[in-house]
Amino acid sequence: MSQSEKIVIFDTTLRDGEQSPGASMTIEEKLRVAQQLERLNVDVMEAGFPIASEGDFEAVKKIAQTVKNSQVAGLSRANFKDIDRAWDALKHAGERGRIHTFIATSDVHMKYKLQMSEQQVVDAAVAAVKHAVNYTPNVEFSCEDAARTRPEFLATVVQAAIEAGATTINIPDTVGYTIPSEFTELINYLKANVSGIEKAILSVHCHNDLGLAVANSLAAIQAGVRQIECTVNGIGERAGNCSLEEVVMTLATRPDVMPYHTDVVTEQIMPASKLLTTVTGMMVQPNKAIVGANAFAHEAGIHQHGVLQEKTTYEIMTPESVGLTENKLVLGKHSGRHAFIDRLEALGYDLNKESIEKAFKRFKALADRKKNVYDEDLDAIVADEIIRAPETYKLLQMNVTSGSFAAPTATVEMEINGKKKKAAMIGDGPVDACFKVIKKLTKSKAHLLNFSVGAITGGTDAQGECSVRLAFDGVEVLGQGAHPDIIVASAKAYINAINRVEQIAARRKDDIQI
Repeated sequence: MSQSEKIVIFDTTLRDGEQSPGASMTIEEKLRVAQQLERLNVDVMEAGFPIASEGDFEAVKKIAQTVKNSQVAGLSRANFKDIDRAWDALKHAGERGRIHTFIATSDVHMKYKLQMSEQQVVDAAVAAVKHAVNYTPNVEFSCEDAARTRPEFLATVVQAAIEAGATTINIPDTVGYTIPSEFTELINYLKANVSGIEKAILSVHCHNDLGLAVANSLAAIQAGVRQIECTVNGIGERAGNCSLEEVVMTLATRPDVMPYHTDVVTEQIMPASKLLTTVTGMMVQPNKAIVGANAFAHEAGIHQHGVLQEKTTYEIMTPESVGLTENKLVLGKHSGRHAFIDRLEALGYDLNKESIEKAFKRFKALADRKKNVYDEDLDAIVADEIIRAPETYKLLQMNVTSGSFAAPTATVEMEINGKKKKAAMIGDGPVDACFKVIKKLTKSKAHLLNFSVGAITGGTDAQGECSVRLAFDGVEVLGQGAHPDIIVASAKAYINAINRVEQIAARRKDDIQI
């Protein structure tokens, strides 16, 4: 390990990952994820795009104030206003703050989006980097759509940015267009044609439109790149980004052909994956590498026999190495408040007294109904009661009747702007009836796109976790709810989504990606 070269892990889950449709996070959610990223020990976390909205600014500021070990980066376009705003948020991180500024360099972007000449782009890049360096020497410059940029012009921009003071140069495959051999050739071209390129760390930011983000990132490492930009679970714009867990575990598993290492605490990979799923509602496909439910599952008899005799017959890494362990019974209905608080702290939660009381009350109610209470149940309780706390609309109580001889009917009482309101509706099924009455009470015009149900743990007494995706005026949001009664969980998820519609719409800005 000491003889291999280090690869810097730049995590952009909180910025590019949040740009996934419906994955926007509140300030509290972003801070929670940031704290887990620090436990994961990423070198740099891109906390957001401060100029995009007041909410994004406050999130970056709070993360910069809270995170102690990882560097905190803020994205900015190549203009002084963006850079000033970014540093206003990042300055609280001191020397750990990184300004990440960018401008597009491909012909199609310069012609149709920027409407700028090559010289104007170079001048803007140089001016932006010089301005950022006035705040901090930790400046990263990105050439948006670099993979589709003419190599000669790309080299010109990169050299100008380095001479202006950029210490990290990022070469993004913004639209996931390139293939590994092409990317290797491009990196080699820059190394051969950019004077002073050794003064900066080379980075790549690969999107997964052709399913090649990880492959392209690994090819770039072999070509000399020493920073990889990635996200937990590979979330991000369109088809997502390079998956953090896949690139990190590739390096950890294959040092024989990839003699590089990261400082990532791999045992925190699964907790990070589960937290992100809880916060965003974006489920991981079962066959997803490293963190999927089937990643360490064996059904075929031959495979099962081999694993029972020797795990390495069919497992190239251990489940424990990524933080996967069997469900562990930690609490029950006889457990007290101190044991409950200790377990929450062990799971990484730092809650105030009021939040602890809310979560403890919910835990006791669950423990009375459910024989075994697992860590996943506690995660769901905290997420449902604290992280995803209702705002304008709150479910008070509900009753549903359904069966083969009666029309499904839902009666729901809610608190709306501090006032209690109650209504009943008939639907095609119990969930449909619930959604109809909630929509009537809230006067929501949002359109239901998707509804999904899952069990948090095994068994018929498991808590159900529901996800609801809504669309309104071009905005997509995800809502979640958890409860032992799946109908109640559905209602809570729908209300959570409705609460998010206005919040996300208010924060919505023009999407800018790198």
